[in-house]
Amino acid sequence: MRKPILPTALQPGSIAFRLIVAVLVVELASSILSVALSFGYERHTHFHIFDVALHGRVDSILGAVQESEDGKDNVMLVQADLHLPPDDIYEVFDSSGHPLGISPNWKGIALNEAVPEHGSYLFLTLGDHHYRVLRFQGSRSVDPGQPGGGKVRSVTVLYGSRTGKVWESIWGTVEFYAGGCLVLLLVTGPLIAWLLHRGLLPLRQLASLAAKVSVNAWHFDPPANARSTPELAPLTQAIESVLQRLERSFVQQKVFVSDAAHELKTAVAVIKSSLQLLGLRPRTAEEYKAGLERSLSDCLRMEEIVRKMLALAREEDAVHTSDRKASADLGECLALVVAQLQTAADLRGIQVETHLSEGRFLVPLATEDCSMLLSNLFLNALEHSAAASLIEARLALDSAKNAVVLVIEDHGEGIDAEALPHVFDRFYRGDPSRTRNTGGTGLGLAIVKAIAERAGGTINLTSQLGQGTTVTVCLPLTPAEETEANRPEASA
Repeated sequence: MRKPILPTALQPGSIAFRLIVAVLVVELASSILSVALSFGYERHTHFHIFDVALHGRVDSILGAVQESEDGKDNVMLVQADLHLPPDDIYEVFDSSGHPLGISPNWKGIALNEAVPEHGSYLFLTLGDHHYRVLRFQGSRSVDPGQPGGGKVRSVTVLYGSRTGKVWESIWGTVEFYAGGCLVLLLVTGPLIAWLLHRGLLPLRQLASLAAKVSVNAWHFDPPANARSTPELAPLTQAIESVLQRLERSFVQQKVFVSDAAHELKTAVAVIKSSLQLLGLRPRTAEEYKAGLERSLSDCLRMEEIVRKMLALAREEDAVHTSDRKASADLGECLALVVAQLQTAADLRGIQVETHLSEGRFLVPLATEDCSMLLSNLFLNALEHSAAASLIEARLALDSAKNAVVLVIEDHGEGIDAEALPHVFDRFYRGDPSRTRNTGGTGLGLAIVKAIAERAGGTINLTSQLGQGTTVTVCLPLTPAEETEANRPEASA
């Protein structure tokens, strides 16, 4: 049996559910604190009023203490003058501790037995009732008309009242506050869930639109409220940026596969046609040899395409897994590559000049990758340079950027302005004929760019048709080279 699908705001683990729980917990804690504070406040207020009433009734009792009629300057309590609540209890003592009077509903206690000091209270339990008893010590004057103002007699009063009604009033108020808080929680809980459900609507719409994106449908138009919401605007921009990069990557992959298939299909078709041509009729040994040499040449070309495709894939994958500890001297690699290609340059009468500033040029690349970068750049320059022209290579340190700058400039045919933005694309060639003599593989500059980006550098190409091309490669120095470059004796 399928479980019922809960609304987003009620699904455990959802952001809305967590926010609702957090808000309700805060409200509950606030309610408990409010009830506790109200209890303390009401208790203080009610017992303050209660104590004021106790003091007033004690004053009434002191007023009922009068001079006795025994002629010995003693005092007595005239209970007939007292009008006190019938449930209250009291007891009056003179200075010698002799009781002067007691309420009829109380048996009394000894004056010094568990009785607090003057001005404090004692809590007693009589039957089912609790009393708060005040002990108060006052005085009365006997024969105030005599010289000296008469004699002063000390009187101690114990007076108590029931606290049940006070506690009933306190708890009644507290229950009112607690009930109000409970009603508030019951009302705000569903209200918060509804508000969060509406508040998260742009996020749900954003997720719904993003879920519709596929390899065949890249259209993504986020709602306007998602763009205008400060919390969702960065997420919206991030999704758009990611989808644009993914779309561009998929398009590049499709183009790459299409171009690779075209290149390999062409090479296979040429080999196939050459072999079919050899098998049409008997051939001489020289004809078979020439046909096999053409087929071998095409096989080598196809092998070169596959090798460069693998190299490009390796370099692009190494961008995320590159070994930052790798280091190569760009100056040494430059001298080695120029020496290796010198024969090819001499055959065409092309002069190659190198200009290196003093010092070492350590870059975060393996020696093999460094040589591949330079070889592809020089082969590209040789291929597009006119006979008896000049190719210049300049290598210098850029201390402001802690980088090495390599500039290779040829004076060849140049590149058309329309083709210039695409020179680093895979299999792109300015010559649309794609012949074996002029087409190349179209992967050399793509490999160079992948190697440069792997090292954290940049590559830039400028060209003017009929005047030549300039390639500028900027590669960061390795940490060791940065330290070496800052030493005065580094160039010595």
